[in-house]
Amino acid sequence: MKTTTCILALSFGLVLFDCPARCAEPWATARGNSARTGCNDNLPGPASPKVLWVYRSQEHFIATPAPAGDHLLVAGLGGFNTGTLHALPLTGMAKPQPAWTRGSPLLKLPVVSSPAVSDGKLVFGDGMHQTDGAVLHCLHADGSPFWELSVPGTLVHIEGAPAVAGKRVYIGGGAAGVLCVERDRVTLDGKEMTAAEIQKLLKAKWAELQAKYEADKKKDPDFAVAPNEDMLPKAIPVKVWQQGQDKWHVDAPVNVAGDNVLVASAFLDKEKVGDRALLCLDAGNGSIRWRQPLVFNPWGGAAILDKLVVVAGSTAGYDVKALQGAKGDLAAFDLATGQPKWRKEVPGGVLGGVALADGLAIVCATDGKVRAYDLASGERKWIYDARTPIFAPPAIAAGVAYAGDLKGVVHAIALADGKGKWTLDLGSDPEVKSPGMIYASPVLHGGKLYVATCNIDGAFARQPTVVVCIGSK
Repeated sequence: MKTTTCILALSFGLVLFDCPARCAEPWATARGNSARTGCNDNLPGPASPKVLWVYRSQEHFIATPAPAGDHLLVAGLGGFNTGTLHALPLTGMAKPQPAWTRGSPLLKLPVVSSPAVSDGKLVFGDGMHQTDGAVLHCLHADGSPFWELSVPGTLVHIEGAPAVAGKRVYIGGGAAGVLCVERDRVTLDGKEMTAAEIQKLLKAKWAELQAKYEADKKKDPDFAVAPNEDMLPKAIPVKVWQQGQDKWHVDAPVNVAGDNVLVASAFLDKEKVGDRALLCLDAGNGSIRWRQPLVFNPWGGAAILDKLVVVAGSTAGYDVKALQGAKGDLAAFDLATGQPKWRKEVPGGVLGGVALADGLAIVCATDGKVRAYDLASGERKWIYDARTPIFAPPAIAAGVAYAGDLKGVVHAIALADGKGKWTLDLGSDPEVKSPGMIYASPVLHGGKLYVATCNIDGAFARQPTVVVCIGSK
């Protein structure tokens, strides 16, 4: 597999740590907001679908894409579980190319964490269930690294998206529980420094590495090793607190509402570790405010709207061969007290979580159905049948839900009555012609719908994948 790894302009002729103001985009948590709608501008999505551009790849796109300024950030999983992060143009050419791509040596582990975008900084984690230990990364909008935090340990991985609030980053780390770090305060060699001070130090270090390389080339050019950014010192964010280490298993994205951090923890049946529960923490110090047990594992995390927290669960994980007989549920709790409001069972696993909009809780399930429930009462309002299992949660804007299934079909569904408005098959569409499973939530931004596919398993295993931009005819 060919990948383009970005070795950035570390000659420092460029300013490493300054980003354009336009990079400050409000996409600071999973799927854009606490209600998990996958849309922050509420602009109407495509009324009649037309594929505007296609990015083709051999990587698998598991994490939800994230808009950031003029780019769409997409994490890719390559051969041998290599991780990459691409910055694709949001609009423009029919065959877009990344503005930059980050991979090795910066990313040494697989990446399935969707980035959070805040004040021109991109925060995401690495690692997955097959790996132990993880790194929380913070990049600038041009892809240059700002800081990284190593989180060691067995069954430690950062799969969910971070939440950034009040200049602090909140992240689940598998067996590491939940960590809170400062977004803008960092240390280098044990000393707290400003971004300007770090830039000055790195410039000097880079000049030293370049000088050594030039000297080595004169001595023996065949053995001279060109410097790369992995040779530079690494800034580390100031850690504020850590909670639930070796007690919880937090693969789901955390959610922040005011001074509350909502944590969805799983119990791993094979390893017999974790705590299947929904917890509310104090954002300031990580102390537990309340805990409610859950029936099924909450892989998609919690959604929050006003004073209500809604979490979905599943007996099955992200395994297309293990969906037979999967069960799921949807449960609502009072944000302030944790008191249960209602719970509904679903005849299919709900893996991707829930989206809250227009007084409804919308979930997609492995039985191929999209369901809407009344937020206040839990009463089911409608069912839409996609006839194919669904992993990804929906994106919602302007009264329409957009869902993608495991055959690569995108469905537009009216929130008012659950009736289908249109479908688009990525396998048969003449502009795409690339079948693939949709693991990640579709994303709406600027009236366009962005969808990515994953062929890590199933009927389309090892076939090419795509990221597509869908507009209106």
